Amino acid sequence: MSDIPIIWVLGGPGCGKGTQCAKIVEKYGFTHLSSGDLLRDEVSSGSDKGRELQAIMTSGALVPNQEVLSLLNNAVTRAKGNSKGFLIDGYPREKNQGIAFEEQIAPADLALYFECSEETMLKRILSRAAAAAVKRADDNEATIRSRLQTFKQNTSDILGLYADKTLTINAERDVDDIFIDVVDAIDCILKKKQKAVKAC
Repeated sequence: MSDIPIIWVLGGPGCGKGTQCAKIVEKYGFTHLSSGDLLRDEVSSGSDKGRELQAIMTSGALVPNQEVLSLLNNAVTRAKGNSKGFLIDGYPREKNQGIAFEEQIAPADLALYFECSEETMLKRILSRAAAAAVKRADDNEATIRSRLQTFKQNTSDILGLYADKTLTINAERDVDDIFIDVVDAIDCILKKKQKAVKAC
């Protein structure tokens, strides 16, 4: 795995991570793994595991780490042979998840943190929910505020632990301006991977 970049994509719900991930996939051909999508896929499969996960997610609590890690590990293993890189979207959500990921799957090369105010994120999620054809059970203001609080408490710990590999990006700006910063960071990681030498 050491020649394939692994990038954690962090940021609160509604910060624009999904949009940036789509642009990264288009430009670099990376494999995009969203912990939220993997969980929702499991829920919609109607399995016993999916029903357990749904109860946890509807309450606004975090799904136990081992559950998420095992879904991610399976997805990475499936894609490993022909992937140019991995975007791990919305993970880790707390410090111990990062530690477990690096122990059980592989070390991350970079963490992109999309920083956005709580009010901006709330506004974006509510307008996304209003426009969506399919309503998500967790897209109501009370659950969103609870998710944002949980996110804020956990993120400062993650950023502290991984300060050396984290790039904080102002996500209140135009999508294309944000993407310029993202491309600079990824190009730097790719050069390091190719040279496997000190600085980029």
